[in-house]
Amino acid sequence: MNRDSISINKYISSAGLCSRREADQWIEAGRVSINGQPAAKGNRGNEGDEVLIDGKALRKKSRHVYLVYHKPPGVTTTTDHSDKSNIIDKIGFPERIFPIGRLDKSSTGLILLTSNGDIVNPILRKENKHEKEYIVTVDKPINNRFLQQMSQPIPMLGTRTLPCKVEQIGDRAFRIILTQGLNRQIRRMVEFCGYKVRTLKRIRIMHIHLDDLKVGAWRFLTRDELKALLPE
Repeated sequence: MNRDSISINKYISSAGLCSRREADQWIEAGRVSINGQPAAKGNRGNEGDEVLIDGKALRKKSRHVYLVYHKPPGVTTTTDHSDKSNIIDKIGFPERIFPIGRLDKSSTGLILLTSNGDIVNPILRKENKHEKEYIVTVDKPINNRFLQQMSQPIPMLGTRTLPCKVEQIGDRAFRIILTQGLNRQIRRMVEFCGYKVRTLKRIRIMHIHLDDLKVGAWRFLTRDELKALLPE
């Protein structure tokens, strides 16, 4: 075996076309060939191999794309183009990218997008406990009991939330830092405490900050952000 070869699903995903899981599906569907032969899961690709997808040559990119996007309200975090509010069409980036994680349609703020399917799971994996920071406004004045409840474990979806950091920053506004990503977690927590969310904005994921990026705008990750994000 050539020590420089890589699994065929990684070979395809590294071109920025899809994730490894999607590449496996393409292989199983018979859409992939290597040097004129149908590909099978477990095959490996080498530099110079002719890899075809649906009969068209796979063109490897020199590097992946990593974006920070300030999601407006009303944008859906999906790659499904049948959804007219999908995030991909809203951004209009010329290469294939997909979001890392989700933000509710009515929520705003920072979301990461990439062409590198290999980093999605490590970022989302709950055991890694990556911090995500939000600014939230609610429907009535906040009191100490609310802040205490929000910071402690709350029963939800058959489990309990992990303790989190909560800081009041206004009469009806607070900052919260989570290390989980349960479905509609903050909204469910707020409702458990007898309040309703009015606005919810994510301002940080790990070491990556939204800062003054305008609503609906995107930027590339900086070199320092990438260095801290990508595994060695």
